[in-house]
Amino acid sequence: MAENFDAVRRAVGCQSAVLESGLTVLVRPMPGYSSTYAIYGTRFGSIDLDFEVDGKTVHLPAGTAHFLEHKMFESEEGDAFARFAKTGASANAYTSFDKTCYLFSATDKVDENLDILLSMVNEPYFTEATIQKEQGIIGQEIKMYDDSPDWRVMTAIFGCLYHNHPIRHDIAGTVESIASITPDMLYDSCRAFYNPGNMVLAVAGNVTMEQVLAACERAKLPARPGSVRRIEADEPAAIARPETRFSMQVAKPCLGVGFKEAPVRGVKFEVICDMLTEVICGGMTPLYRTLYDQNLVNPGFDGEFLALDGLCCFMFTGETDQPEKVRDMLLAEIERLRTEGVDEELFTLCKNQLYGEMVQDLESTESAASLLAGSFLRGCRPGEELEALASVTKQDLDDALQTMLRPERSATVVVDPT
Repeated sequence: MAENFDAVRRAVGCQSAVLESGLTVLVRPMPGYSSTYAIYGTRFGSIDLDFEVDGKTVHLPAGTAHFLEHKMFESEEGDAFARFAKTGASANAYTSFDKTCYLFSATDKVDENLDILLSMVNEPYFTEATIQKEQGIIGQEIKMYDDSPDWRVMTAIFGCLYHNHPIRHDIAGTVESIASITPDMLYDSCRAFYNPGNMVLAVAGNVTMEQVLAACERAKLPARPGSVRRIEADEPAAIARPETRFSMQVAKPCLGVGFKEAPVRGVKFEVICDMLTEVICGGMTPLYRTLYDQNLVNPGFDGEFLALDGLCCFMFTGETDQPEKVRDMLLAEIERLRTEGVDEELFTLCKNQLYGEMVQDLESTESAASLLAGSFLRGCRPGEELEALASVTKQDLDDALQTMLRPERSATVVVDPT
């Protein structure tokens, strides 16, 4: 196993540079691949609603980071999607709770596509007219999210667990919140978070570091000195409420069980928590086999862990005709593991499975670029997660279970069919 970890660690290796502008550049040349995948990302997501930039206090409406992502594709010269299409590239972007990323995949004209990517983010252009137009477009997207049971369960879990943390707000905001977005708010956000020192350019595939650095030189990325301080909400340790239940158009009931944890960050800590979800209800666990064999859950029932600034939580979600019974079985299994400890064989199987997933993530240009960008945006080195996984022991999981996943800090969400 140790030799396998070493081999993957070497494969993760990339070339890196920090430019005078402050931008971090990470490149993984992949000889023999025909495509190139590039990600330009910033540590600015939906939870970044309150901050100070250059002494100015800014409060943003919910959905501003996502709104800004949409607007970045516009410029005085036209739409960036159209420019990418002319080169044959496929472009996209996404906003999560703590980051925004712009990306393209191309098999040709990589230099030209890098120029488009860097220019669209570094030359923002906002007017009242274009903002009003976008408000209508995103309003339709918000309604689409409202129709997603998985999304509704997750946001309801956050609403139960947290009193004040901005995770309570939908990534896209609401129709009402985005209606209050102004050009000044978007320019303040750019000044605070679209500073090259807060960003990463990660590229993998049929490309060289020299190509990428040349594109950065052509872009003349400006250093934007300034100070930014995020203002965190005061969040008590207790959960906001233990349960919520509502109805919507679903084929069968949906269950969500969330656990609020102390806001701790760290790569090894997060790997331990990811492994906890696997040993509790992963596909190889006694609980999952029992639930599935008794037809209590569908194959999509699983758990996940989320760690952000000021927030750590577990979520277990899926469809079930007997949500209360499944919840009780989940809580009972956690208590059993807390008392008896994690099975050694199951621990090894789950660790090997996570290792296998990391290996698979190295085999495509998209996964490789995502791994590089994600490491920077999380504040760690490429390959650090793998090193943490290699060091995790069964005792680490047993110790974590003594303080985490406590029933008194849990909340239940049930969605009933209308």
